[in-house]
Amino acid sequence: MSIRNLEPLFAPASVALIGATDRPGSVGATVWRNLREGGLRGPLWPVNPSRRELDGVPVFPSVEALPQAPALAVVCTPPATVPGVIAELARRGTRAAIVMTAGLDATQKQAMLDAARPALLRVLGPNGLGLLAPHAGLNASFAHAGALPGELAFVSQSGALVTAVLDWTRSRGIGLSCMVSLGEQADVDVGDLLDYLASDGRTRAILLYVESIADARKFMSAARSAARNKPVIVVKAGRSSDGAAAAASHTGALAGADAVIDAAIRRAGLLRVDTLAELFTAAETLARFRDNRDEALTIVTNGGGAGVMAADAAGSAGIPLAPLGDAVRARLDAVLPANWSRRNPVDLIGDAPVERYTAALQALTDEPAAGALLFVHAPTAIVPSDAIARACVPIVRAAPQRVMACWLGDGAVADARRQFEAAGIADYATPEDAVRAFGLLRTWRRNQALLTEAPPALPEGPAPDVAAARAVIAAAVADGRTLLAEHEAKAVLAAFGIPVLPTRALGPDVDALVDAAGAIGYPVVLKIRSRDISHKSDVGGVALDIGDADALRRAAARMQAAVQKAQPQARIDGFTLQPMLRRPRAHELICGASVDPVFGPVLLFGAGGTAVEVLADSALALPPLNRPLARALMERTRIARLLAGWRDRPAAARDAVADVMVALSQLVAELDTVAELDINPLIADEHGVVALDARIRIDARAPAGRAHFAILPYPGELAEQVVWQGRRVRLRPVRPEDEARHREFLATLAPEDLRLRFFSSRRELPRSELARLVQIDYAREIAFVAEDLDGGAAEPLLGIAHAVCDPDNVEAEFALIVRSDLQRRGLGRLLLDKLRRTLCARGTQRLVGHVLRENRNMCSLALACGLSAETPDPAQPRDASLRFVGALQG
Repeated sequence: MSIRNLEPLFAPASVALIGATDRPGSVGATVWRNLREGGLRGPLWPVNPSRRELDGVPVFPSVEALPQAPALAVVCTPPATVPGVIAELARRGTRAAIVMTAGLDATQKQAMLDAARPALLRVLGPNGLGLLAPHAGLNASFAHAGALPGELAFVSQSGALVTAVLDWTRSRGIGLSCMVSLGEQADVDVGDLLDYLASDGRTRAILLYVESIADARKFMSAARSAARNKPVIVVKAGRSSDGAAAAASHTGALAGADAVIDAAIRRAGLLRVDTLAELFTAAETLARFRDNRDEALTIVTNGGGAGVMAADAAGSAGIPLAPLGDAVRARLDAVLPANWSRRNPVDLIGDAPVERYTAALQALTDEPAAGALLFVHAPTAIVPSDAIARACVPIVRAAPQRVMACWLGDGAVADARRQFEAAGIADYATPEDAVRAFGLLRTWRRNQALLTEAPPALPEGPAPDVAAARAVIAAAVADGRTLLAEHEAKAVLAAFGIPVLPTRALGPDVDALVDAAGAIGYPVVLKIRSRDISHKSDVGGVALDIGDADALRRAAARMQAAVQKAQPQARIDGFTLQPMLRRPRAHELICGASVDPVFGPVLLFGAGGTAVEVLADSALALPPLNRPLARALMERTRIARLLAGWRDRPAAARDAVADVMVALSQLVAELDTVAELDINPLIADEHGVVALDARIRIDARAPAGRAHFAILPYPGELAEQVVWQGRRVRLRPVRPEDEARHREFLATLAPEDLRLRFFSSRRELPRSELARLVQIDYAREIAFVAEDLDGGAAEPLLGIAHAVCDPDNVEAEFALIVRSDLQRRGLGRLLLDKLRRTLCARGTQRLVGHVLRENRNMCSLALACGLSAETPDPAQPRDASLRFVGALQG
């Protein structure tokens, strides 16, 4: 289930409290009091077989005795009674219940869900603190106070945290659209609420406190959908990790659960913060300052010390201060004293009159190169702070996306702070808070950019030799091994186009070893070959730069003795030989993959070598990856700065490194038995990359593969070529990079066609709406474009069809449009048929479309394709749209 029947949780027409009582200290009594004091506009019915009256209100003995089915039921009865209560509510027709009861065992929880499911009754809980929806006057909780109405939604997996945040928001005058305690999430979970709140008009931003995520794909799909509509900010508890001591690879040891969740939050376009204070700081920033796109900051202040503090905070956060250009410096010279700082931070000097503030602010807001402006003011006896604010408000109101404010102090600046806040300016208590907020905004923007990427499971370019890679793995499985030998692992990598250093596998015979080394050419690298040893260098199993046959014999003898001593139970299969590669200016990197138990396959990039765990310079990402996503992954590490080059050290071939990560993404999509993979080191310099060593652990249970991806890859397999009107036409899923082509296509349409498609007169779509048409979540929607393959290099678009499924995959609403000069020639039918076939294969039950009555072409097409027009509501205007419906299953 997902958002179905969630509306009664947040805006119920009536509420029944099952287990209502006035027993002091009980949950039932506290909830009864909160419900009565919340201001609920509909009827409130207490239910308790042992009571006749409660605070002058008649008490009903059972659910059956209620005058009608309650829209929402709140259950506070003992654990053993809960399944029966839910069954009664389901029979009466109730569609939502909040179960606050704690202590249900697994059998009781399952019985509760079994009773609810036939009626699609949604259950929040059990063992939660409840829900508050102040806009509806609903306080269905045992919290100590109500919530102020506002536009922030707070959803928490911790009931105790709900009360703490509730107290915190009330003391600061912060309003909430709702506050939800999830409890044990037997039914309604964080993904469901993200889906619901994403389209809730009362909610401007969603704040989450998350401790664990159970269904990764559902969470990622809901989170990505919500993040496209409004800011979603997450506090995720549990950053510490015990690590993975038994991992067979460095990647397995480094890919801790929290690092994976961090990667998931980033890829979903959300913002993660560390504290509750940061949670609300970020919400304030994204609400008032989210349109800012600057990367640099200009600090303007009346106090040098405050400016230095802000500059220090910016330096620590890696936020550059914008250099002052000659033109703006000249304007400031004309209005500031001769002893002003003449650089950023801009010091107005403590005796500044009002005119100095306004002139400086005007000069800086007129200069785009100044970036974002942080206005920091400390109160003085020269000019009252409220007078400064009153004079500056018209300037900052004209550029709210440019200015952040920090009125230092308390009572003396309270009125000034209120004036700026009333003007829509983000305000912070300290310079450090303001700089931190600006940094959070930059992080959020970068995470949002990841939403525009929809990489395929199989990138463009030479196809990998998947069959060869699978044959290597099959041979290892047949031999009863879970670790591939180094030469086997490299063969798998090579099959996916990753450059590897040639490696020969040999037995324990030293004479054969010497012969092979002669054929390879000295110097060589010797490594032990054992199915029981993963990290060879840890047991003395690697010897570098061997220059001749005698040195090779000695190295082999020492290696056997060292391995025997360090790991006497290990089976020695022989040795591997490879040429000694000399790349003196190369960087040692690690690239890898592992499987998280919740989020499935994850990819790792970082600084490599034998000290990789000690350096801990790595970052994770969820597949699938394309080159932009791979570059974004690389840039989150410290070694990325070294790859860019410095002094006389040239930049490494960073695109070649990114392509290795893309290849690994492809590998874990195709080879579902790969459980852990390391390339360490991958050496990279200006000439390219080479994998020097590799290890792969396989698991016959097939934990990898695209079926386990938390994010569905671009469904390139759905593309097909057809012949229409003598033209070759490709029908393929839309991609984010199609935005410009969409704009060009829409520009060719007649104004009337645009009105019929979008139900409003418009000459062009705003970029945000265009982006929404091409940046889609393939888990819950699909869009196809028709490309003219005979139209030249540009391959112009001929038509577009789009369908969005509800989160339960019951209905998909479609829309399509064909180029104005090509209508009524069968292309629309081709596109609609493509949608129908795709949705049918996904198990969607119904296809629906809303069509303006006057859109005769579309009405005819819908009927011709087997859809039926529902009988219109007589109360609707005659020009309202018709709803066409067609079954996809059965």
